[in-house]
Amino acid sequence: MARKSPISPATLSLILLAVLLSSPAINAGHDYRDALRKSIMFFEGQRSGKLPPDQRLRWRRDSALHDGSSAGVDLSGGYYDAGDNVKFGFPMAFTTTMLSWSVIDFGKTMGPEVRNAVKAVRWGTDYLLKATAIPGVVFVQVGDAYSDHNCWERPEDMDTLRSVYKIDRAHPGSDVAGETAAALAAASIVFRKRDPAYSRRLLDRATRVFAFANRYRGAYSSSLYHAVCPFYCDFNGYQDELLWGAAWLHKASRKRVYREFIVKNEVVLRAGDTINEFGWDNKHAGINVLISKEVLMGKAEYFENFKQNADEFICSILPGISHPQVQYSRGGLLVKTGGSNMQHVTSLSFLLLAYSNYLSHARKVVPCGELTASPSLLRQVAKRQVDYILGDNPLGMSYMVGYGQRFPRRIHHRGSSVPSVSAHPARIGCKEGSRYFLSPNPNPNLLVGAVVGGPNVTDAFPDSRPYFVQSEPTTYINAPLVGLLGYFSTHSSWR
Repeated sequence: MARKSPISPATLSLILLAVLLSSPAINAGHDYRDALRKSIMFFEGQRSGKLPPDQRLRWRRDSALHDGSSAGVDLSGGYYDAGDNVKFGFPMAFTTTMLSWSVIDFGKTMGPEVRNAVKAVRWGTDYLLKATAIPGVVFVQVGDAYSDHNCWERPEDMDTLRSVYKIDRAHPGSDVAGETAAALAAASIVFRKRDPAYSRRLLDRATRVFAFANRYRGAYSSSLYHAVCPFYCDFNGYQDELLWGAAWLHKASRKRVYREFIVKNEVVLRAGDTINEFGWDNKHAGINVLISKEVLMGKAEYFENFKQNADEFICSILPGISHPQVQYSRGGLLVKTGGSNMQHVTSLSFLLLAYSNYLSHARKVVPCGELTASPSLLRQVAKRQVDYILGDNPLGMSYMVGYGQRFPRRIHHRGSSVPSVSAHPARIGCKEGSRYFLSPNPNPNLLVGAVVGGPNVTDAFPDSRPYFVQSEPTTYINAPLVGLLGYFSTHSSWR
């Protein structure tokens, strides 16, 4: 009897990939346009400051109007990062960068929703301009996180400490300053034709902030450890944010000085490190994908190493051949260690989709050993993650609030879980809100479009406020998702 030949690693990988992508998806056909609209609306629920007349989430009211007054500056506005009432500058800047990248790459497929996406970008950049108004200073946080987390109260009633934290020449923070420069530079591209004067202002400020970040090097979590840790500590170092900021300034300005900075500092600033990471703390995969576009367009051979890094990143997260740091649940969800897993799902899927488009235009594929990853395959993997979020998962639950028939009702979010000002005009104090936190009842205010931290590797999800790792939404989960949904709202078929 003839002996059967063993299955090759490439064939095995393809089998695993096919199984993962085909099961257990419901393939119900999602309304990506509706999901896009809601994913952007979420940012209106996270607004701080004086709300505009066209505010759509009407249960929110003005809040934190005097932020910055203790330091003699106006720091009103911006976004609350998640379910609390602190304004953390590091994740807010990253959120703004990713909203901008979403508009830059996918704005043309967003239809009328691109106007709301641009408004979401501007709400972030208006604040970042305030935070960087003084040369040599960046205000990086408003609110004492320990005081805030000791209370459960809506932002409209907030009476916790609104302490102001800054970095300066003596107390550097190249990480948060580098990310802020990236956000301002990326947004300058968004407004280049929409509002040229504002665009120039953003780019000028980005240039100044980057120069400050580069000249006075250091991690902000060393300068401000007791304020920012363990909440948004820079665990990864500031080097990646310097490259990230330079990459966006190069894209926005086309100035040779930034190209030379990137080439000169590629090794020094460790461009090839932690290849499958991308998020508010770690920019490595994003740097490589962003810069690789120029290589694939045939315009920048001097950036070839970044493309090689980007290819390695792609191979490291594909199902069946992924790096041990990247797992997939039986239901098909990408899972990485650490809190709020959906931040990894949306940010890494965004990079897959963006890179697939760059590859398509260049008519290239990614070699992963014996497996070849086509642009179509990358889009397929990204779409599978988006569909999981929207309900194609073992629980049949959408993890976006307000989308589908079944979605999280008890999210870890103060404003959503405490009765609104219109429903309960009297003030609800710090500890009075605890009963709403502990209540088994659904949240009274729907934070439409919020995507929560999501299920674990077993696809299980407790719809419960105390389980904040899984039930808390964040701005940096939604920001990359805006781009993904913008694409799939027009290209519902990825083939």
